[in-house]
Amino acid sequence: MSNTRVVEITAQDLFSVKAAIQGGADRVELCTALGVAGLTPSIGLIEGAVKLASENGLKGFVDVLIRPREGDFVYDKDEVETAICDIRRAVAAGVDGVVVGALHNDGSIDHVTMSRMKEAAGETPVVFHRAFDVLTDQFSALEELIEMGVVRILTSGAAPVTREGIRRLQELVKRANGRVEIMAGGGVRITDIPRLFDIGVDAVHLSARRTITGGPNRPGEKASYFQADVGVVRAAVEATR
Repeated sequence: MSNTRVVEITAQDLFSVKAAIQGGADRVELCTALGVAGLTPSIGLIEGAVKLASENGLKGFVDVLIRPREGDFVYDKDEVETAICDIRRAVAAGVDGVVVGALHNDGSIDHVTMSRMKEAAGETPVVFHRAFDVLTDQFSALEELIEMGVVRILTSGAAPVTREGIRRLQELVKRANGRVEIMAGGGVRITDIPRLFDIGVDAVHLSARRTITGGPNRPGEKASYFQADVGVVRAAVEATR
């Protein structure tokens, strides 16, 4: 079983980055558009988060999601070029990790695109996101990603939410055998966290979010958005103990 108990919080604004810091989280994954499972965030958010981490003396704190559009993970040439450009800019801004994933239509890893993404990241660690959960063969893919040099895999255990994928997560932890980190993510609740660490995952990934309702963004509509809640972050951190 893993000796680490890392809590990663998704953050789509600086408010959420600050909440993660105040709540004692170990890491953030920067993104935008959580309503569609996350897209590449702005360079302004990336630079702001890196600055906050530096000011607070935090190492290895800022990962960034690189996902050029919503939908599936099968990308055309222009989408790949967009992702490569975003990776280079994020690395230049000083992020600690890039979170990527690219597949073929048959549910296998797109090795050419992944190799290009890893090359663009240079020495910055590369994480494989929940595209892993729609792969045809997770166990073969696990070996491929280890060979590729990916440092961490985000997965719900091929289930809609992690609590339904416990058995697969446990199998993945066993197969990984410390060669790559397994991070559980996908609808993680505070009450799920002790069990997830008990089965040996290296980290948990959650939004710790609250819904904010503000003014209208169109006539006749109430606008709402997600932000991390410092109280939920603290509860997640406490649940690791």
